Amino acid sequence: MKQIHLVKLLFIRMINILRNTPKFIFLTTSSILLLLTVIPLYYPNLISYSSSYFDLKLGCDIFRGEWIWNPEATYYTNATCNYIHDHQNCMKYGRPDTDFLKWRWKPNDCELPIFDPVQFLELLRGKSMAFVGDSVGRNQMQSLMCLLSKVENPVEISSTDEWHFKRWKYTNYSFTIQTFWTPYLVRSEQEEVNGPTNSGLFNLYLDEFDLKWTTKLHQFDYIILSAGHWFYRPAMFYENGKLVGCFYCLRDGVKDFPMSYGYAKAFQTAFKAINSSPKFKGKTYLRTFAPSHFEGGTWNQGANCHRKKPFKSNETQLEPKGLSLYNAQMEEYRVAKEEGKKTGKRFRLMDITPATLLRPDGHPSSYGHWPQENVTLYNDCVHWCLPGPIDSWSDFLLEMLKTDK
Repeated sequence: MKQIHLVKLLFIRMINILRNTPKFIFLTTSSILLLLTVIPLYYPNLISYSSSYFDLKLGCDIFRGEWIWNPEATYYTNATCNYIHDHQNCMKYGRPDTDFLKWRWKPNDCELPIFDPVQFLELLRGKSMAFVGDSVGRNQMQSLMCLLSKVENPVEISSTDEWHFKRWKYTNYSFTIQTFWTPYLVRSEQEEVNGPTNSGLFNLYLDEFDLKWTTKLHQFDYIILSAGHWFYRPAMFYENGKLVGCFYCLRDGVKDFPMSYGYAKAFQTAFKAINSSPKFKGKTYLRTFAPSHFEGGTWNQGANCHRKKPFKSNETQLEPKGLSLYNAQMEEYRVAKEEGKKTGKRFRLMDITPATLLRPDGHPSSYGHWPQENVTLYNDCVHWCLPGPIDSWSDFLLEMLKTDK
């Protein structure tokens, strides 16, 4: 990783030196081609980690860096924000340490400004944004709403009482925000309550749109698309109406696919829904895979996440299954972005994976309920405490929105 960063750093500096020379365009193109050729040869397992660099309109890769101490944080509390889901309300339920709140993300080659709620709302004045994905996507939206609560609390304008599809409006800015809960992004249904791992068995129709969100695309200026940990559960894969295989279904005569197969197909179909929508004129931001941090066992057999501070970038790496999902996601994004150019669809990459990988200290663990409560919950090392590390995702989002303007 350090070697890749060194190559990129030299590349950035060379660009800055040569920017005013007549040969800038030729040299820039040649340099990019050289980097894309050399890095895969020497670091084939890490090439995806550098992909977002070439997607940014910035002079710096804001997604590569380290967490540094920030005594100014936090910017809201569980007492000042009313949008925190109980299971992520770590301070309410007695988490004793607070140092995990005092960090901010520092890119290697530049500064990333702390989220400015007034600037965000001004940029999004008269616009609409939808968070499409699973409960970590909802977690992200609630983080954003907490940060915005310093300026304004929205009015709920939902057409349903179901939390999975809530909508709010910031009336002073005519900005609307909504969540669409679609953990697989495609049409799905539960086949068995327990399944092979006691986490359910699901039928995934990998080439069929989930109409709950795809029919509403045209209502939004920005789509924040994400998916992740539901794909760790056993699933049956259907294509063209026929069972083609599964992930860990343990059924005789059914072909077993890797987890990444269904993940890639689901994103392929989600991107197809966006690219084929004639009415959708907005932008799609792919928020990449957010790693979990279970230690000491599996998620449903005693694993936990008790660390108190971030990792350094050289102290950990994405586990193989997570890396396979990340790589599959990145590949489908690249394909969709190229395809979208044909019809004027616009895609951006919010590559939070490297930064989020370094925050094993930011999960609720057992602090999502009172210790004496009779609840059947595993230690949560998937979702994120609020306030907490994923507040930085709004730092990334605002910086990208600014460059879009």
